[in-house]
Amino acid sequence: MAPIPRLRSYEGPALFSYGFRPFFLLGSLHAGLAILAWLPMFYGELQLSTAFAPRDWHIHEMLYGYLSAVITGFLLTAVPNWTGRMPLQGRPLIVLVLIWVAGRVAVTISAWIGWQASGLIDVSFLIVVAAVMAREIIKGKNWRNLKVMVALSILTIGNITFHLEAHLLGAAEYGIRIGVAATMMLVMVIGGRIVPSFTRNWLSRENPGRMPASFGTFDMISMAGASLALLVWIALPEWQITGVALVAAGLVQTVHMARWAGDRTWRDRLVLILHVAYAFVPLGFILTGLASLGLIPTGAGIHAWTGGAMGGMTLAVMSRASLGHTGRALVASRMTQVLYLLIVIVALARIIAALLPDWTDALLHLAGAAWAATFIGFALTYWNVFMQPRVKA
Repeated sequence: MAPIPRLRSYEGPALFSYGFRPFFLLGSLHAGLAILAWLPMFYGELQLSTAFAPRDWHIHEMLYGYLSAVITGFLLTAVPNWTGRMPLQGRPLIVLVLIWVAGRVAVTISAWIGWQASGLIDVSFLIVVAAVMAREIIKGKNWRNLKVMVALSILTIGNITFHLEAHLLGAAEYGIRIGVAATMMLVMVIGGRIVPSFTRNWLSRENPGRMPASFGTFDMISMAGASLALLVWIALPEWQITGVALVAAGLVQTVHMARWAGDRTWRDRLVLILHVAYAFVPLGFILTGLASLGLIPTGAGIHAWTGGAMGGMTLAVMSRASLGHTGRALVASRMTQVLYLLIVIVALARIIAALLPDWTDALLHLAGAAWAATFIGFALTYWNVFMQPRVKA
């Protein structure tokens, strides 16, 4: 994301001066605290007043709580750069944040207020976000980025489906797959743009030589094929053809990201983590494909996507954007690098836990502790970044 081009006159709290500030901060805190609540729920040691089963509450709050917040924070910061329009600030931003917070509360006490009220409050956030993004993109005539609206719309449909399934069937399945697929599409679309771009920028300054390949026909085919495989997976996850399509998409995505010269970025951890996180995209496709073929448990691929690709990519983007858009040097501090290591541990622990059932409990606790430490640690490490005005050059 390039620097925001212009701002309205704003004299309120720095937290509400840019969209990324409140959503990155509150989203990361929610991610860490929610996992600390879910582990006792999973083992029957804690009961919340939610109408969701413990598994569904956990998945919902990661997909439609945490990830929705981070995606919103990113888009509220990126779209003004794409369109040249002024970003959301102050009171409108506060209202949007409050709608998100209301959704988290409503889902957690849905057994009290009823599933209809809970669903309406929760789903309204993504609907409002989609409306705001569509208005900005259309008014800015930034037609090339309307594809972001497709993934955002699918995510909204997934949340609606999740609430309906959880109430009518007792557990969500399609709503989970839709949410995972929509988020993966966003990771591929946005990651496919920023990872090679940031890599090229750093290499041209610090390590001249082989550069990331320019976006071309092969990249378009890899994205289209992966998106099609995800759509088939949503509908027919246990179909053998689905498994073949997912594995094929994973292999193509491996070649796709191998063209970005990630092996040359070791010295810049802010760039390196983008490549490490994206590596879980093809891994997730391959593992999920093998699960569709009945060769391994389903959880391995799902957690490669959610813990590795989504968790890693959001952490990478949040840390980089938070530094860059507040005028700070684009350098990963030691603490930030520890957070990067922790998120990789999370992903590997959850993947191995699915593959080795005898180790599930130990690895589940390891992953939960590392996840909580990652995102609560991020909130604490970047607290002053979010709370203080932009550093003047």
